[in-house]
Formats: sequence, structure tokens, C-alpha cells
Amino acid sequence: MLSDKKLSSRKGMLTVGVFAMLFSGILYAWSILKVPFRTEFGFSDSDLAFNFTLTMSFFCVGCFAGGRIIRFIGAGRATVLAGIIAGAGFILTGLLTGKIVYLYLFYAVFAGFGIGMAYNVIISTVNAWFPDKKGLCSGALMMAFGASTLILGKAVEALFAMESVGWQKTFIIFGAALALVLVFTGLIIKRPSAEVVFPEAKAGKRSVKESFEVKDYTTAQMVKRFTFWRAFICLVFLTAVGNSVISFARDLVISVGAEASLATTLVGVLSVCNGLGRIFTGALFDAAGRRVTMLAANIITIFAAGVTLIAVFTGSLPLCIAGLCLTGISYGSCPTVCSAFTAAFYGQKYFPSNFSIINFNLLGASLIATASNNLLLSSGSYIAPFAMLLALSVCALGLNLSIRRP
Repeated sequence: MLSDKKLSSRKGMLTVGVFAMLFSGILYAWSILKVPFRTEFGFSDSDLAFNFTLTMSFFCVGCFAGGRIIRFIGAGRATVLAGIIAGAGFILTGLLTGKIVYLYLFYAVFAGFGIGMAYNVIISTVNAWFPDKKGLCSGALMMAFGASTLILGKAVEALFAMESVGWQKTFIIFGAALALVLVFTGLIIKRPSAEVVFPEAKAGKRSVKESFEVKDYTTAQMVKRFTFWRAFICLVFLTAVGNSVISFARDLVISVGAEASLATTLVGVLSVCNGLGRIFTGALFDAAGRRVTMLAANIITIFAAGVTLIAVFTGSLPLCIAGLCLTGISYGSCPTVCSAFTAAFYGQKYFPSNFSIINFNLLGASLIATASNNLLLSSGSYIAPFAMLLALSVCALGLNLSIRRP
């Protein structure tokens, strides 16, 4: 069992991990960060939507690279490298001179890749200290990642509005801060030694044990299983709802009558619900098991898309706010489900590599988000994209119900 010293060590790892994830989550504040590029350079909505898709794509690539690099240079050095790359991406974005290709390169490629790399390394390393509380640990880390938009997004907007700072210096400041935080994290973070014995997981009263033997699967073994692909496609459809809304959240609430200042606040509310969804899903996973958690996440996503569809059809701001809250919770549930599901079905031994593969669901979701934006532009209404998202979330439920064994 853990000694008091080791118990303190794992609490410290979780604290450092949460702090690092809080800063890394600034990547998701895109609906706030994109404003100066529209006003300063006249980049179109489709250009900016594509940047978010590209960012999510390189986030996935970075996540995959993190799962590979950690085996050769260790968690600490991998986190330091991720911090340098991500920080450079934000700083160079602040030096942008007006060509859209540089926005794609600096923000999407550099920042997206670096933060994706840090994301995988931090989650897989800190999770290794909590085999008895996989869901809760993942939830805490991802809550910080999701809450970043509210906590840091407001600071970004305030600095944008200050004449002495402006948007360029804001990007430079946050780039430097992100690099420093991740470098500091890299100096501390490490995996537990082999001799550490952790407490056994305590099953909740309502927890239902899986009907299969727990074992460690290599990535090659995992991707050969049809169940993995059912879960993967299910997560693509579920994540697509949140990904789409994040890319146009501010404009969405303005379209149903919200003032600009309220719209920015509601983007923050979306991120709070994102964070709450992550911690709630993690706790639910530990208490009730994988199946209940995945079904709950799916049902919430269906309601999120459905309520928001009704809101834009009727022009109701209160319903739109409710839809945003549900979307935040549903979107927050997806990464926690990814982490906890991968560990529960395929084990901890190859978790960094396996987790990086299932995280590619974000790539599929970002492509659907691009389709949502194209539907919005072609139809001139949010009804078409939300009708599509509702249909996909219902399809996801069918896949979800079929997932039973690795």
C-alpha cells in the first residue's frame, strides 16, 4: 500500500497536472481568440473555422507523438518539449502580419501539436498514479482543461480591450506563460516506480463488473478489434456536437438575441459546464462503471443537440443557454470517457499509445464541425447543422449499446 510519502507524491502529481491542463486548455477558447483575426485582417468565418479544424487535427497528431516520445525520453522531457513548441506557437501567432497561412502554421500546427503532446503525456503519467480512481483522476485533469476558457478566456478578452496590450501582446504573454508552466511541470512530473503498490479500486454500490478478463492490449491488438472501432465512431459523433458549437458558440447566442458581452460570458459558461461534465463523468465511471457512464454521456448529447435545435428554430435565448450548458456537459464527458474506457478495456501498460489512437476521434469530430460550419454558411441558419448533429448523436446511441467486450 502507499506510504504517507507516496500518497503525498501522487496528490502533488495531480495538483501539478491540473495546473498544467488549465493553461493548456486555452487552445479551446477559439471563439474568443479568433475575434481579432476577423476584425484586424478580415479573415472569413470559413477561414477561421478551418483553422479550428486544423488545430484539432494537429492536436491529435501531437497526442499521438506524445504517446510515442514518452517511451524514449520520459514524461518530464516530453512535457518540456511540448511546452516549448506550444509556447512558440502562441508567441509567433502574436507576431502575425496578416497571411492566413501563418495563422494555420503557428496556431494550428505549432500550438495545436504542442498542446496535444502535453495533453497525452500529462494525462497518461498522472493517471498512472491513480489506478484505483481512474475516472476521478481523468475528470479532475480534464475539468481543468475545459475550465480554461472561462478562467483564462475572460483574461484574454480583457487584455484584447486594453490599448496598452492589445491582441498581439496578449498572445505573446500567454505563449510565454504556457511555455513556463509546461516546462515547470516537466521538471516535476514522472511515472510511479514499479515497486509502488496502489490501493485496489473500490466498486460503487451500483457498479456492474465487466463480463471479461482485464488484460493489457498492445495498440496493434486494440485496433484489430471491431469493438474499438464502434467506440471510436461513437465518440466521433458525440464529440462532433461540442466541437461544432465551440467553433461558433459566441455567434450562436448572438443570433438568438444575446448582447456581445453576454455572449462572451456564455462562452465561459459553456467551458464551466465542459469542466463539470469531465469531473461528473469521471466520478460516475468510478461509481457506476463504464456502461452506465457511456450511455449517460450519449443521452446528454442527444438532449444537447435537440434543445439547441429547438432554441434556434424558435429564437429562444433561454433554451439556447440550456442547450449550451448541456453541450458543455456532453462535450466534457467525451475525453473522460476516452481515457477511462481505454484504461478499462485495454489496460495501463500500453495506455499512452492506445490513448493517443482513440483521441483521433477529435480529428473526425473536427471534420464534422467543418461540415456544420459549411451547412451554416450555405443555409444561413443554425437549424441545418443542429439537425445533422442530432441525427449523428442518435446514431451514436446505437453504436454505444453494442459495446460490450474488448
